[in-house]
Amino acid sequence: EPATVPTARLSLTAEAGPDRVALTHEGGDTLSAAALDVTVRVEGEPVAHQPPVPFFAATGFVSGPTGPFNSAHDGRWRAGKTGAFRFASTNTQLDPGDGVSVTVRTDAGVVARLETTA
Repeated sequence: EPATVPTARLSLTAEAGPDRVALTHEGGDTLSAAALDVTVRVEGEPVAHQPPVPFFAATGFVSGPTGPFNSAHDGRWRAGKTGAFRFASTNTQLDPGDGVSVTVRTDAGVVARLETTA
């Protein structure tokens, strides 16, 4: 039986300054963080180091992401919960007005394609 793509509404915010990207689960299926592939682009270009969710410490990121993106979390990303991470200066910096896009996918396909402005 082929795997089905989870149905979830996600929203995206990006903050210049703290270089923080946050994804909020607005409703739908509970997601398994470990099953997700998260790809971030800034101004259309993929960032040098992509977030290996879930993680605690990873190249290109400030340690200690929050919510389901943190490896100490139970890994179940439910409605109402936010996962966030911050870029380290070795990865990218967000300037005010930068376009940020995030694609969240599972092995079965794309869950969400989101865009926002820092």
